[in-house]
Amino acid sequence: MKTLKEQTDAKIEAGRQAKPDFMKGVDKVIEEAKAFLTGKDALQVGDKAPEFELPNPKKQKISLTTLLSQGPVVVTFYRGDWCPYCNLQLRALQSKLEEIRTLGATLVAISPQVSDGSMTESEISNMEFTVLSDQDAKVASLYGVSWEVPAFLMDHMKVDRGLDLDKINNGKGSILPIPATFVLNKEGIVTWSYVNVDYRTRSEPNDIIEALKAIS
Repeated sequence: MKTLKEQTDAKIEAGRQAKPDFMKGVDKVIEEAKAFLTGKDALQVGDKAPEFELPNPKKQKISLTTLLSQGPVVVTFYRGDWCPYCNLQLRALQSKLEEIRTLGATLVAISPQVSDGSMTESEISNMEFTVLSDQDAKVASLYGVSWEVPAFLMDHMKVDRGLDLDKINNGKGSILPIPATFVLNKEGIVTWSYVNVDYRTRSEPNDIIEALKAIS
């Protein structure tokens, strides 16, 4: 089975072949974000993770305190079920879910996408881990991983892909999370993290497994 990096690299290369000018624009936007140290305020190893209470697709409120009462928690922020890179990442995590659970941990995936009927029918929300809705990326902001997406990318999503993120997120569509993953021990302390403003790259599930083994 291909690693997540191999899968995302293949998707990036396909994008370069299909839309070279657009991908050059993405490269420029990402480099500018890195130059401004976007994501520099993200939680660090040793930090206490902020509490949250967010709705799942059935509109049931799920709190971090409740999740931690069951053991370590893997918190991953993703952009939405419309994002192909997010779908690759979460499928890869789904394939490792049994190992995550065997290590006593809970996986929770958080995006700004509103909890409504459409989200309930999405592939991601029907996966076997916890999916939560963080309207306006408020919790992502607490974790230091919210990002006001540049107009270049917003125009692409609206014009080329027909995505109305204001409607999908039932709020400000230009505020999205930086794809990020945090491993929390049962006390809610960050023991491992991956944060990268380049939304085309994600943490490897095997690295998350190793981080969980280190605290099991």
